[in-house]
This record gives sequence, structure tokens and C-alpha cells, in this order.
Amino acid sequence: MLGCGRIRNFGISSGAGSTGVIDAERPTFYEFFAGGGMVRAGLGDGWRCLFANDFDARKAAAYRANWDRAAPSALTVGDIRAVDARDLPGVADLAWASFPCQDLSLAGGGAGLDGARSGAFYPLWSIMKRLAADGRAPRIVALENVTGALTSHGGADFDAICRAFADNGYRYGALVIDAALFVPQSRPRLFVIGVRDDIPLESTPVSANPVEPFHTRALQAAHARISAPARASWHWWNVPAPPRRNTVFADLVEDDPQSVRWHDTSETTRILGQMSPANRAKVDAAQKVGRRMVGAVYRRTRVENGEKRQRAEVRFDDLAGCLRTPAGGSSRQLILVVDGDRIRSRLISARETARLMGLDEAYALPQNYNEAYHLTGDGVAAPVVRHLAQHLFEPILKRRALRAVEAA
Repeated sequence: MLGCGRIRNFGISSGAGSTGVIDAERPTFYEFFAGGGMVRAGLGDGWRCLFANDFDARKAAAYRANWDRAAPSALTVGDIRAVDARDLPGVADLAWASFPCQDLSLAGGGAGLDGARSGAFYPLWSIMKRLAADGRAPRIVALENVTGALTSHGGADFDAICRAFADNGYRYGALVIDAALFVPQSRPRLFVIGVRDDIPLESTPVSANPVEPFHTRALQAAHARISAPARASWHWWNVPAPPRRNTVFADLVEDDPQSVRWHDTSETTRILGQMSPANRAKVDAAQKVGRRMVGAVYRRTRVENGEKRQRAEVRFDDLAGCLRTPAGGSSRQLILVVDGDRIRSRLISARETARLMGLDEAYALPQNYNEAYHLTGDGVAAPVVRHLAQHLFEPILKRRALRAVEAA
């Protein structure tokens, strides 16, 4: 399949070798909780996957549909607890893990790292420790999760993550990056990135103090709560903000989607009837703008006058809401297209969700709608990965490669 290694161009460089990071040999990576390979899409063809793992067979099928052409033996399917460090080849330049977020999410049950799903962090880190014991610790380790990880269990879970880096020979730091800087989707996520102690940082962008936009107040508060030993290894990675995004949600919307149908008039009327007066006023205002307006809608249960009531809540700020896994009907995002007196509604299409994650048009999606939505809603926005690779990972690894050449 042509082009499946590229990402959509939202004002940042993309594609293989865009930074000219290492000419002699591509940097290598392990991808844990790989899903459909969105991290791989973000890194681009300038990187080489040594190992990938996910427990979900349906996601694994999507991964193989897009990436088996390049490396058919890279992906293993199974629980992270069954992965043996001896099965991971070589010494990876990068180990990336977007470990499960459900127990850390503000919408979750609050189990945190003690939960059955987000607790997968611990077997992941056991692999990192075993690799280190074998003299094969990855040069860079990057973790991605929801921002709820900053406050889960009063900050104790974030401290545990930080201590794992500090206690195992990594200088590390964190960033909160909203994918909305790159794609028209509101999707803030936490990225904790560690660099092995013996890797030089002379060319690495580090600041003495937190800087915007990626060192948010919530991150700074979480940093203040971590233990002193963990704080001693902390670095404020100073990654630049991207160029201003030049796309809006409406640019990604299909007139004739393949995976969903437009609602009939009665269904659209029902959705409008579920809106509060404040949300219905947004629709009325959109009708007066004089151009087509595209809104994103979520159904939510609200308590009003002591009773639970399902509401449809709409936004017309040129952004989609954060994609979520479709465990229930309320988590599926709707589109409301307002063009004067004409109002249409439908579910967001599978291809539109892929575009909101910055994936190339050639990226192969599952035929089943729910599977495609689950795949994209549970992933990491590819342009964010590319930005981190371009401004943090690749400068570190390029410096290391130059040192090796000088030493030879």
C-alpha cells in the first residue's frame, strides 16, 4: 500500500527522513500497546520498528494491514505480561508505550495504576528493567497517557511513574500536548520522556524553568508534588510550539461518507430537542453566520432538578471533541452541519476520525465502523509523535551518531 507511512500535513514536516536525522542507519524503536501503529505513522519511514505488541487481535489486524509490507515479523499479539525481554531484538533507540488510560481517566473508576488496565504500566516497566539488566536499556523511553495521570490518587501515580524513570538511570521530563495544535481535535495528552543517563544532552532543548505551551499549570503542580529523588532527575524539555494550524474541522468532513448515513429529519429534530437552551442557542447563532458551520456533538447524561437527563451538547469552535472509544452510544461523536435553514446530522465517519488523528488517506481502516472508531479513538495523534521526534528524539540521536563517527 502506497503512502501508509505518511501522515497528513497539518503545517509540520512529515514523511520519511524529513529531518535527515541519521543517514547511515535509521533509528530503531519498540512500540508497546501499538494499536494500529499510529506512533509508527508519526515517526515515519526514517525510523525502523524492531518490535511491536498489542493484546487486541482486531487492532493487530489493522496494524498488519498497514505495516506488514515493511516488517511482517515486527508485531506480536498478546498480553504485555507475556512479553519476554529476550524476545526484543537489539538495543532500541526509542521505546514508546501508550499504556491503557481507562483507570487514570477522569471519567474512569479511579483505580489508577492499581487498576487492571492502567496497571499494565508495571509489567511494561519490568521489561525495561530486564533490558537494562541485559545491558540493552532503550536510549529513550516515551510514555503517553491522559492528563488525569497527573492527579490520579492525589499525584501518587504520577510520582510512581517519575520514580520508575529516576530509579532506573533516566533523566526525564514531561509535556502536556493538545493535538488541537496540529489537527482540529481537542485532545490533550501527557507525554513522559526519559533519556538514558549516558546519552549526551548538549544539543537537547532543555530549559531551567517550565515554558508554555507544553508545561501547563497542571503539569507544574504535579511536578511540585513528586518526591525529591524523582525531582532530582527531572528536566524541562523545551520543545517549540508548531506553526499555526491552518485546517478546521469542516475541512475534514465528507459530503458522502461510506461508513455512516445522514440522519433523517426526525432523528435530527430529536437531537436538537435534546439540547439545553444554551446549546440550542449555539445552533441558532450558527444559522445566522452566513456560511456552512460544522459542529461536533456528544450526548451526555446531566443531572437537572435532581433527575438524570440525556443532553446533546454541541460546539462550533472549528474543533471536534476528543475521540473516545465507543463503549456506548453516548461516546460516539455526532456531526451537525448547519447551512442557513438547513440542518443535517449523522455519526462522524471512520475516515473523518482517521483524519482527526492525522493519518494519511491511504491508511487502511477496519471495515466495521465500531472497530475503526475504537482503533482511532484509542490511539495517539500521529503529528504529535512527529513533532516530538523532530524536535527531541532525533536531535538527541543525531548527536549520539555524530559522537560515534568522531570516536571512530
